[in-house]
Amino acid sequence: MDIGVVTAALVGVVGTLMSALLTQRAADRSRRREQQRVEELWERRAEEAELWSCYVALNASGRHYLAALTDQLYALGDELEAPRARQRLADARDQHREVYAEAQMRLPERVLDHAAGVSRGLGGVYGMVRRLDGGLPRPGDSPAAAQEAIAALWSRLRDMRREMRADLGVYRANSGHRPGEAGEVAAAAPPDRHSGSDPPAVEGHAGRPGEAGCR
Repeated sequence: MDIGVVTAALVGVVGTLMSALLTQRAADRSRRREQQRVEELWERRAEEAELWSCYVALNASGRHYLAALTDQLYALGDELEAPRARQRLADARDQHREVYAEAQMRLPERVLDHAAGVSRGLGGVYGMVRRLDGGLPRPGDSPAAAQEAIAALWSRLRDMRREMRADLGVYRANSGHRPGEAGEVAAAAPPDRHSGSDPPAVEGHAGRPGEAGCR
């Protein structure tokens, strides 16, 4: 057999094998890149879902706390209702402090600034309402002053929600994913006991807010 023909045949076979090998390697690299892209996408979506849950919990606990403060304010001097209002307020305060402590580990600075302001405001109104309830008001303490502070805090809570939605918009832009509408951070108006227009999520003495948290 002509050596040249054999050589050419061998070169052809080797070339075919090398081509197949290179094609397989290219396909493997492509699959690995796609797998990595999918894993990164799911990781971003998981982070977004966790942050969404954290925001919902923080918003809900703030609303609950404000409603409990309003309940306590309107129960001043009512020997029947005051003890129940005190317990609801204590529960709401504890829940908010727990949620806020967890949120501090996750929130970006611009959102944390708003959350910290709301938390400080809630603590200030809590102190005023408890002093009024205990019959030991400080100068400037009054039911009217407490109601005004509560109304201002509803506004600050709305500002915080705007920052939350803006932050979640950045996540959606990066991942192309929108969390379920059931977790939407809903807007709320200040409660008005005289018109009966309390936020529906905290009507009367609502129980603990949803257990979704900043975990």
